[in-house]
Amino acid sequence: MAAALTAEEAFAHCEARVRSHYENFPVGRWVPRDKRPYIHALYAFARAADDFADEPMYEGMRQEKLDQWEERLHAAYRGEAEDPIFVALAETVHRLDIPRQLLLDLLSAFRQDTVKQRYETWDELLDYCRRSADPVGRLLLLVFGYRDPSLAPLSDALCTALQLANHWQDLAVDLHRGRIYVPRELLDRFSVKEWDLNASLVSDGFRGLMAELLARTRELFARGRALCDRVGPDLRFELRLTWLGGSAVLDLIEAAGYDVFRRRPRHGVAGKLGLAWRAWRWRPARA
Repeated sequence: MAAALTAEEAFAHCEARVRSHYENFPVGRWVPRDKRPYIHALYAFARAADDFADEPMYEGMRQEKLDQWEERLHAAYRGEAEDPIFVALAETVHRLDIPRQLLLDLLSAFRQDTVKQRYETWDELLDYCRRSADPVGRLLLLVFGYRDPSLAPLSDALCTALQLANHWQDLAVDLHRGRIYVPRELLDRFSVKEWDLNASLVSDGFRGLMAELLARTRELFARGRALCDRVGPDLRFELRLTWLGGSAVLDLIEAAGYDVFRRRPRHGVAGKLGLAWRAWRWRPARA
């Protein structure tokens, strides 16, 4: 029955699924109407795979579900999609000429989440971000028709910075789930032990550690900032708002004395309005 779905019906299914998910946010709402179906299809594909890796209901079958998802992805590229998500995805990758490797990289990162809870080095963490975050930015550029190869490194830097900012913002949340994204080499350098994290201890060493993490992340934000000026008006405001929001998370962490345990640093209503105003008044950096 699903194979008889039209592309429009499949896209509508993806939109409904995206909007009904408990982690729903306005995916595609601020992009041109003609591009929303592609955003919804890609997000529905990734959202389901992420759930396989994280949600308790898939415990004991995570790898099996992700393997099945990858098989369906390959089938979609062969023109043999049956599931509504993959009917929509097949239309998306065909119309936009999306490289399969970007979607395989996402699945690789989701698989890693099921077996890896600690990172030894900064480079190891960056490799994870390369597969879990960077494909998202590259997919977004393709949806909007940006194929200039010089934009890819800028997008990668911004997406990695955004993911790292989220890791530091959610350090306590991830710790509760048994995951620590702070590389062990940096924990050791600042003499911070895992039990210090579990005890929510904000010591001088922890503050030094967080200052180092924020400095490295700010460097990536700075490297990716030019992307916000290189795209056209169809994507420019959203990217500028995203850049400002992500980098401002680092400011919130710093303003809280690096204490991410007792209260998750986040933007309030006034903060969001301020970010929107700054995005509207954005001035491109000098070359």
